[in-house]
Amino acid sequence: FDVKSGQFVPYLGGISGGDADFSRDGKWVAYVLYPEGTLWRSKLDGSERLQLTYPPMQTAVPHWSPDGGQIAFSTTLPGKAWKVFLISQDGGSPQPIVSENKSQTDPTWSPDGKTLAFANFAAASDPAQMFVDVLDLKTNQVSHLPGSQRLCCPRWSPDGRYIVALTDDQLKLMLFDAKTQQWRPLLTDVGVFGFMAWSPDSTSIYFDNLFTEDPGYFRLRVHDSKLERILSLKKFRSFVIPWAFGTWTGLGPGETPLFVRDLSTQEIYALDVEFP
Repeated sequence: FDVKSGQFVPYLGGISGGDADFSRDGKWVAYVLYPEGTLWRSKLDGSERLQLTYPPMQTAVPHWSPDGGQIAFSTTLPGKAWKVFLISQDGGSPQPIVSENKSQTDPTWSPDGKTLAFANFAAASDPAQMFVDVLDLKTNQVSHLPGSQRLCCPRWSPDGRYIVALTDDQLKLMLFDAKTQQWRPLLTDVGVFGFMAWSPDSTSIYFDNLFTEDPGYFRLRVHDSKLERILSLKKFRSFVIPWAFGTWTGLGPGETPLFVRDLSTQEIYALDVEFP
C-alpha cells in the first residue's frame, strides 16, 4: 500500500507470495511462495533467488536472524504439528530448534541473535498448555516466559525492550516489558488480531484485524495505546493461506504496509449434454 498515493501497487515484482521478512541491512528478503508453500530468499531486486525448502514441507512466517546468517520459520508436514526450524541463508538442511513433541509457531529473534521466542503448546484444544517460550541458542535450554500462559504469536521489539503477544483467542494484545518482567494489556475490542509487525524504532505495532464489519490495517503507539487506522480492508480481497487458515500482512522497509491480494477467478459452469 503506497501511503502517499493511497493505492495498492505490486511489490517485489508482483510475485505470488507473502510472509515476507527483510534482513536488518535491508538487502535481503525471505518469503513464502504461494500456493506451493515453499520458502525462498532473494535480494530486493529479485536477484540471487534461492529456494530453501521443498514440498511436502509447507512454511510460514520466516524471520531473519539479526546477523542475516539464518532464517527461523514455522513449518508443517501433512498430518503433522507445526514446528520451528532454522536454515542457513545459503540453504542446506533445515534443522528443528528443539526435539520435544509439541506444536511450535511464530519464531522471533532477540536483537542480539542469542535467543528465540516462540509459541509452544501441547495441543490447540488445550489453551492452558500454551506458553511463550524462549530458547537460549547457546545452551539449547527452553523456558517459559514469565506470565505467558495462554499467550501466543510473540513478536520481539527491535530494541529488545518488549515482546508483544496475543491471548489464545486472539482478541487481546498483550505487552511484556523485559525490564520489569511484567505483562500489561495494550488493546482489545477490535475483533480478531491478524499479523503483527513492529516499527523499526520500537515505538509502534502494526496489525490487521479480522471478522469485523470494517476490517483494516492499524498502527498502535505503545507508550499511550494511541490507535491509528491506516486504511480500510473492507473491499480488499485477501488471499487465504490454505495451510495456515488465515491471511498475511506485513511491513516492508520504510514502514511500507504489505498485503497479499487474491487475483484468482472462481467461476461456475453449466454443461449441456445431448444424448443420441
